[in-house]
Amino acid sequence: MSNAAINTITIDKADIASGGMKSYKQDDDSIILITRDDSTFHAFDGKCPHAGANLGDGLRCGNRVICPWHHATFDSSDGSLLEPLATEGLTQYQITDNGDSLTVDTSVKINKPIEADKLAGTHTIIVGGGGAGFMTAHQLRNTGYGGKITLVNAEDKAPYNRPLLSKAFLAGSMPEEKLLLGGADWASKHDIELRLNQTVSELLPNERSIVIKDESGKDDKQTADFLVVATGAEPKIPPIKGATLDGVYTLRSMDDAKLIKAASHDQRVVIVGTGFIGMEVASALAQSGTTASITVIGQDHRVMGNIVSETVSNALIKLHKENGIEFVFNASVSEITAAKDTTNNNEENFSQVKGVILANGEQIDADIVILGTGVAPRIEILQDTNHPDGVQVDEHLQLRDGVYALGDIAKAPSKLGRMRIEHWRVALQHGMVTAAAILNDDSVNSLAERIPFFWTMQYGKSLRYSGHAATPDHGVLLGSPDSFNYIEYYFDDEGEDTRASAASSLGRDKELVAFSELLRQGHAPTRAQINAGFDIIEQAQVLSR
Repeated sequence: MSNAAINTITIDKADIASGGMKSYKQDDDSIILITRDDSTFHAFDGKCPHAGANLGDGLRCGNRVICPWHHATFDSSDGSLLEPLATEGLTQYQITDNGDSLTVDTSVKINKPIEADKLAGTHTIIVGGGGAGFMTAHQLRNTGYGGKITLVNAEDKAPYNRPLLSKAFLAGSMPEEKLLLGGADWASKHDIELRLNQTVSELLPNERSIVIKDESGKDDKQTADFLVVATGAEPKIPPIKGATLDGVYTLRSMDDAKLIKAASHDQRVVIVGTGFIGMEVASALAQSGTTASITVIGQDHRVMGNIVSETVSNALIKLHKENGIEFVFNASVSEITAAKDTTNNNEENFSQVKGVILANGEQIDADIVILGTGVAPRIEILQDTNHPDGVQVDEHLQLRDGVYALGDIAKAPSKLGRMRIEHWRVALQHGMVTAAAILNDDSVNSLAERIPFFWTMQYGKSLRYSGHAATPDHGVLLGSPDSFNYIEYYFDDEGEDTRASAASSLGRDKELVAFSELLRQGHAPTRAQINAGFDIIEQAQVLSR
């Protein structure tokens, strides 16, 4: 490979096997990715549009180029987006064939113009500005929808990247403007009418209508050809005495994160809950370096206990303790106590947090308490039509003709069965599938052909999880969680011929990608295969040919 000019890269064809791919890092830190099928080559920007991973470090399985970090997936022939977390496809570059070599000109992009002429006279209303609502609107425009799109959001902000709130934003390493999905001008650039700070008070599925209450209390009824309901979830507040005191917080929105950021300075912080939100908040606040102390209270003896095994949990606990976090395990909070406030005309008011009392009577001093105690789907406006644990929809997220329910509220079919999953990647998948359903595009995989994936970032270590397991306690562990280099496969029972239904990993990106592809294809490895030293990467590539 040589650089003939600043925008021109020459590559030896023999470097890349047919059915394979290779990336080339340039002096300016850009990356070029080349894919090959027999004598046909394609060139792309080799950085994943989501977070900049080198796609050449990922895996190619058939026509699927899969990002090693968050499993965004692209078509190997045209770079089009097949799976989020990316929300865009890859930039493709022009190639000149020189016989034994190729020249890639990165100044000449292959544009794939999309005519915005589909369903031009129609109107789509989207209720909710989270990942699912955003991705529906975004994907509709990116695939040629020419109708009107109205996105109604109860928050006063355009759609933003919610997972980063408990990661980079709370840690102080990412400003608010960087969290906006699609950038600050996303809505205007895509001709999307944003109706912010507006609450839908009533939904009429049979009419494909919503009623919005404006600030004066007047009803504004809107009717659409397609109605997309993506109202998300809200934090569960446990029945703890004192849970409504000043200084008790939950983390769901940008405003929540700002309040916690401001309130935690030089304060004794208690976090209730050892799920991934509780652990991310502990990590982010520790990294920010602004608190006086951080104590995490958990009902179990381990962290993320419904997701990873005890061995992996112990490695995470050790990592947190090394960063100054204190833990109180096998404990439940019976009361959040208040301090006396004598600032108001010398009258004593009990309002600000003083500490927590555990069920065993132990007291822990605290200035602020953060509840990481789970979320519940916001389905009040759909309560007449569905079950409390989620809206029953089909594999295209359709509730009834022209009405879709998606994101955290949807109990939808997937490759692993019908389930409601509160993960960002799943919400983005829902948006892609819904947009395709509205456009009647059957070239896009339905949800029944997709699998869930999520990741958690703690102290710069990214633990990734693919699939869905009922329990992490029938696992097979390879590698060392303590050295952040492992993959663990989870099974529903101890049977030798039972296929894995999920896996978690730190530092074994390609293996987790390969597992995800095998799981998606219905060929997840058995316990016997894993124990016999099964080459999961080779198998994923062979079965994809």
